[in-house]
Amino acid sequence: MIGILLLLLLLLLLPLFLYIAAPQIRKMLSSGVCTSAVQLPGKVAVVTGANTGIGKETAKELAQRGARVYLACRDVQKGELVAREIQIVTGNQQVLVRKLDLADTKSIRAFAKDFLAEEKHLHILINNAGVMMCPYSKTADGFEMHMGVNHLGSGVTTYSVHPGTVNSELVRHSSFMKWMWWLFSFFIKTPQQGAQTSLYCALTEGLEVLSGHHFSDCRVAWVSAQARNETTARRLWDVSCDLLGIPMD
Repeated sequence: MIGILLLLLLLLLLPLFLYIAAPQIRKMLSSGVCTSAVQLPGKVAVVTGANTGIGKETAKELAQRGARVYLACRDVQKGELVAREIQIVTGNQQVLVRKLDLADTKSIRAFAKDFLAEEKHLHILINNAGVMMCPYSKTADGFEMHMGVNHLGSGVTTYSVHPGTVNSELVRHSSFMKWMWWLFSFFIKTPQQGAQTSLYCALTEGLEVLSGHHFSDCRVAWVSAQARNETTARRLWDVSCDLLGIPMD
């Protein structure tokens, strides 16, 4: 009887313990922090999917450092609200919103054309936007949505990063995943914590020698042998260019 009472007491105290310890647990699981003090006056940055979550926090930090930041968003109205919020918080008025729908190559090309008409240089590009666990659907060009947005729409980046498990809208298409995120919220990074690795790769000087590597928690992370296979990578590049009608180099 005493054993059962002790077990019930432990079960009752566990949620309280997790609630109290949550900040420390989350901090422990979010060991990677961008410590660069680099300032960005005169620099131009583009952050896709910047109207929420990791993208929003990334754009805010770049604006805080003085960059002119373009929020490349599918939902322009929501992007304008976020841009105004960032302007107020950082005091940087050079936070601009431009339409970009990664599920439509016409929108991507229009964004690129308009950007080149506005700016002579692009110093920082962070391809943050993505989708996960969408109901089956196709992009405007007939590609499966995940393939079309996450790979073909975003293009090729210099670094790949894994932000960790982050409390963001990425799981919005799955009720089960939203429930899991809520259940394990004690162990999930905040968007600000999730943005650290992207910021690390964008701001840390001397990383050029690590071009093409995969990063997690602000350090180089292991990837499988298949992911490092140059022949496979070249085939993927060629197939992707063919699907998009881009001449292969």
